[in-house]
Amino acid sequence: MNLKKFIFIGALGLTLQGCNHLSGFGSDSKNNYASAQALIDQKNLNAANGGAKEYVYDWGQQQSSNEIQALYPRKYLGNYCHAKGGKFSLLYKSHLHLVKDQAQKKRLNANSQVKQGVGAYQCVLADERWIVSIEPTAEGKLDSNAKARTVSLQTRVLSADEAKQFYKNGGFAASEKKSTKTATSAKSNKAESSKDTDNKKEAEKKKDSKPAEGVQTASASAVETPQQQQLKAYVAARRDLSKGTNKLNACNNAQRAYNFGKLTGTNANVYTDSGMLVARCLTSVPAYSSRFSNPKGQANKILQNLASNYNHAGAKRMLKQVQ
Repeated sequence: MNLKKFIFIGALGLTLQGCNHLSGFGSDSKNNYASAQALIDQKNLNAANGGAKEYVYDWGQQQSSNEIQALYPRKYLGNYCHAKGGKFSLLYKSHLHLVKDQAQKKRLNANSQVKQGVGAYQCVLADERWIVSIEPTAEGKLDSNAKARTVSLQTRVLSADEAKQFYKNGGFAASEKKSTKTATSAKSNKAESSKDTDNKKEAEKKKDSKPAEGVQTASASAVETPQQQQLKAYVAARRDLSKGTNKLNACNNAQRAYNFGKLTGTNANVYTDSGMLVARCLTSVPAYSSRFSNPKGQANKILQNLASNYNHAGAKRMLKQVQ
């Protein structure tokens, strides 16, 4: 076999391998996963602790032909939606709220591959709609390859209100600029009028602006940080499960709190105890556990994480009971 033929066969093999990889997103996906959350969990789109997971978005010039890992969450969820007959589309663009380092944010903003895979996406089906958020939290170098750049992505299922609240927060800057420009123009026009008329209009303006300022303040205060959202979801889940009411909603809240991961500035118990509630839901709340193809396995995975990484005594005890 000559060299050219060998290279051709090798390239063909890689192409077929890529096709087979994508075929995993095919029509049977709708039967493999009970929900978008189940797909996120079973495909390990987040890290083992439920936090952001590292994906390569730039392999460097010498390996530019390698597949962009940062697009995996969007691909998996998009194909899952399509397999169920739904329409998958971008709902809100990402403003990289969670990336605090400005240099990292600048590099991510400059990369088109990252932009294609982040933001809030919605899947519209005949009888339901779900929204998933794919958000960068950090950027850096790949440990095994100094020329490759990575982005840490956190994938979460959000309600319509949660998505609107989170992503509209990034739109305030544009509206403020527009308001500032309008106010400046108004002041210029007033300066051309007489002093008495100007004073009268200014007084009316102050009177009318007070309610508007109150509304704006209320709107701004309504935007919660991820830490506040996590705590709120956890408290609601614990309350309802302890009362034995609204169990399905309680389990959804517990899952939402656990999916935030261990956030800085938050008591670790919020994350670990949320995980314990999710494990409890997976083993004792049929309305919730029926969404998963292997709820016991999912519970074991969560408990193993809490027992190994957080030395959680309750998780160790529950592992013995579940097994």
